[in-house]
Amino acid sequence: MKERGLTVDHTTNFRWVQRYAPEINKRMRPHLKLAGTSYRLDEAYIKVGQQWKYLYRALDKDGSTIEFMLSAKRDMPAVKRFFKKMMRADHRRLPFSISVDKHASYPDAFTSSQEEKILPKDCKLRRVKYLNNIIEQDHRFIRRRWRAMQCFRSFPTAERTIEGIESMHMMRKGQVKRLDWRDAVGQAKFVESLFGMAA
Repeated sequence: MKERGLTVDHTTNFRWVQRYAPEINKRMRPHLKLAGTSYRLDEAYIKVGQQWKYLYRALDKDGSTIEFMLSAKRDMPAVKRFFKKMMRADHRRLPFSISVDKHASYPDAFTSSQEEKILPKDCKLRRVKYLNNIIEQDHRFIRRRWRAMQCFRSFPTAERTIEGIESMHMMRKGQVKRLDWRDAVGQAKFVESLFGMAA
């Protein structure tokens, strides 16, 4: 904005994020490359107000983001909701295996989701900690952003902001078709094309 000679209040930036971050996430989904079939699932802790919430994230073995979901709880219903959301992602392939940590909610949610035909029957659940190193490392990029914001004040605000952070992170990881992860100008033009307006 300063380069263009405009003065913008930080509240205006906040409102733009709340309005356009979910829209960017929605519109960019059809342009993402297909993810792999070996999934890695984990949760990151996000502070909202005075409480800690859980950001469920799914990556493939190459580090491409498949899906994410902010949840107030870390239990079996939350995991099942995340499985449902994950399996609705436009750019995912059917998983052959899902690697998770040792949290007790995963096995029951996995079995129940297979019985309800949310997950394929031939999919395997793997509870091997070292397989999730890639997603643990990927959490750092998300944490770096929200720590700079000094936590969120409300759940909806956190949800919408994280949609924007995850979308930009996917773009910078090179998940958009025919768009190089190092091409910052191309990324700006891509966002422009999503809305059909000047960047």
